[in-house]
Amino acid sequence: MAFENLNERERRILELLIAHYIQTADPVGSRVIANRYNLGLSPATIRNTLQDLEELGLLEQPHTSAGRVPTDSGYRVYVDQMLRPEPLSKGEKEKIKREISADPVAVERILDQTSRLLANLTRQLGLSVAPSFERGVLTRIELVPVAERKILMIVAVKGGLARSILLEVDVKIDSVALEETRRVLNERLSGRSLGEIRATLGERFKEVSEGDARLIKLFLDHSETLLHTSAPEQIHLEGAANILRQPEFRDQEKVSALIDFLEEKKSLVEVVSAKGIKEGIVITIGKETDRDETRNLSMVTSTYQVGDLKGTIGVIGPTRMPYSKLVSIVDYTAKLLTEILSE
Repeated sequence: MAFENLNERERRILELLIAHYIQTADPVGSRVIANRYNLGLSPATIRNTLQDLEELGLLEQPHTSAGRVPTDSGYRVYVDQMLRPEPLSKGEKEKIKREISADPVAVERILDQTSRLLANLTRQLGLSVAPSFERGVLTRIELVPVAERKILMIVAVKGGLARSILLEVDVKIDSVALEETRRVLNERLSGRSLGEIRATLGERFKEVSEGDARLIKLFLDHSETLLHTSAPEQIHLEGAANILRQPEFRDQEKVSALIDFLEEKKSLVEVVSAKGIKEGIVITIGKETDRDETRNLSMVTSTYQVGDLKGTIGVIGPTRMPYSKLVSIVDYTAKLLTEILSE
């Protein structure tokens, strides 16, 4: 349902009610708005307007004698039509730069730092999802001898992501055979996506007369580990306690459902990634996630880039979250992360 036809009074009262509720977590009545905000309207007029907004599905009353709170639809109108991002201070920007600028080579470490930073800055749940390794384009394979019968096999993709595994061989492999095998692997695989390689790996090595057959078999035997990243490894979470401290989660049943969902990282990655495919900031409110476990939560997410690959960062918290501030924090952090990882 579209709500573009709200009149100015309805828009202003809805905006004030949501802003007040975000600050206090208390249902808002007409007298609160009349006494706190100088609108030049009587409590009766405000009460009638609140009733109209409730009939439109933008507000609801948790109890008949209580004030009103926003619905998911109310929040959606607020973020789409009324939200004004709150600019970050110079100090806040410097803090973000300081916290995630270390060691730009280690992507996983930076993502861990980022989720922790977002949790600390926003007092919500901070998250970062790594780019899908499987969609990356392979740039090189390295075979590095680390002991007489041990080889470190490294797969690197465009943008700097890499995966490695330490393998044991039955006999010592001389440097000539090692280099020859490395060349064969790179000639047949470099420049293709890891997903494509996995799908056609058997065909690509049906007839191989060069390189060391034992090393090539070793690579094929461990290709699933090297060429695929499972969802639980992709996501970094920090600050779950921040959500649990919110008034919305005094209910033990809600707490249990949330903890179960957060522990099921594969589902969480799917929810976040499904909403994070758009460019820029994406705000997902309550039931818009299509998951019962997140019906009381909102997400503010944004994509970042590592070469041609995209990942997602953001925050999760109650639908009663300070969207104007969170949008600015997530947006700035995503752009900075892209800049750092591009270096």
